[in-house]
Amino acid sequence: MFRNLLFIGIGGFIGGICRYLLQQYVQNNYPSSIPLGTLIVNIIGCFVIGLVYALSDKGNLLSPEMRLFLATGICGGFTTFSSFAYENVSMALDGEFLYALLYVSLSVIIGFGAVHAGILFIKLIF
Repeated sequence: MFRNLLFIGIGGFIGGICRYLLQQYVQNNYPSSIPLGTLIVNIIGCFVIGLVYALSDKGNLLSPEMRLFLATGICGGFTTFSSFAYENVSMALDGEFLYALLYVSLSVIIGFGAVHAGILFIKLIF
């Protein structure tokens, strides 16, 4: 159990730092009316978790520990749905309902598509 928690913790540390750096880079270099940095992080995270779970389904390509490290640790630390929820509430409270709806719609539709694309990608190469 402690070993699994260590894998998750190290992965979460790496994922959280990567999230912060990418989110800041996008927000600083591509100003937008919606939180574009968080949107991009969530889409990338959805794609990567699709890859990880598809690889896990292929048998012995990923050990259970590696899946915990990648999916629960790195992806869990990297994706930002708590930020997503907060930013939508903030936009709604600021009266920016159209931007909030656009942000939710893009995140859900493209995110689900990215998970599916990750799964399909693994199916194509294996």
